[in-house]
Amino acid sequence: MNPPLWGWLAVFALIAALLALDFLSNRGDQEPTFHRSVVASLAWIGVSVAFGVVLGLIYGSTIAQEYFAGYLVEKSLSIDNIFVFALLFASFAVPANLQRRVLYFGVVGALVMRGAFIAGGAAVLERFSWVLYLFGVVLVVAGVRMVRNTGHADPERNLVVRAVRRVVPVTPDYVGNHFLTRVDGRGFATPLLVALVAIEVTDLVFATDSIPAIFGITTNVFVIFTSNAFAVLGLRALYFVFAAAMDRFPYLKFGLAVLLMFIGAKLLLADVVHLPTGVTLGVIVVVLGVSILVGQGGRRPAEPGI
Repeated sequence: MNPPLWGWLAVFALIAALLALDFLSNRGDQEPTFHRSVVASLAWIGVSVAFGVVLGLIYGSTIAQEYFAGYLVEKSLSIDNIFVFALLFASFAVPANLQRRVLYFGVVGALVMRGAFIAGGAAVLERFSWVLYLFGVVLVVAGVRMVRNTGHADPERNLVVRAVRRVVPVTPDYVGNHFLTRVDGRGFATPLLVALVAIEVTDLVFATDSIPAIFGITTNVFVIFTSNAFAVLGLRALYFVFAAAMDRFPYLKFGLAVLLMFIGAKLLLADVVHLPTGVTLGVIVVVLGVSILVGQGGRRPAEPGI
């Protein structure tokens, strides 16, 4: 599958239109309600599923399965991002009504960075196919680290955040919904910009796990980019859904760790064992379903860390 240039342009136009619609429908600094966030999340999922169906009708069921497998992996790993985002917002004391603004621009930045990441990864793979084995090792290590990690996000120790504070003076308090402001004719960043930088850096770190994971499912750049993009587009609405219900999914992190290790092992054993995309998709659905359902009504285990 190698879509023509107009196919890529159509996807970019669709993403731009969806971002514009999201921005216009969420103007203002009102705090998002749980009900509205659920509706918005369902709408984003609906658009993503519709795109996958159209992709399948045009290019066949195998491509559709690859898209949905990639989408599910990225969407599930995005939930792990949400836990960290919640900690970052708490660390920076970002008012609830301003979190939506930070996440909107965070999503835009994530799309740009991940697009560059995917293009670079595809270029490297085209010349050095053995890099897939390196991706496999990265994913297995990431899965183990996800289970064993006992630390918590500390934005003050983040080198990029510290660099922002050194390069640009930062106001002690938030200035409305502004990222930049002027005080006595001098330019200042606000804590909102520092929070945005922390969110972007955190997403980039998570992308080092999620992008190789999707390369473990397919090497089709169009499928990788679109499945990643549609999963990220709904991240803002999903945040306000899961941020209010994080304690209900105590075992989700372990499920995500299993998925990373499974895909990593799949890459490492690709020359020995070939798993059809349908089987991979089934494993993803089962692991996610079990890790979500097993925690319902159960006792919360010791926090594994984020």
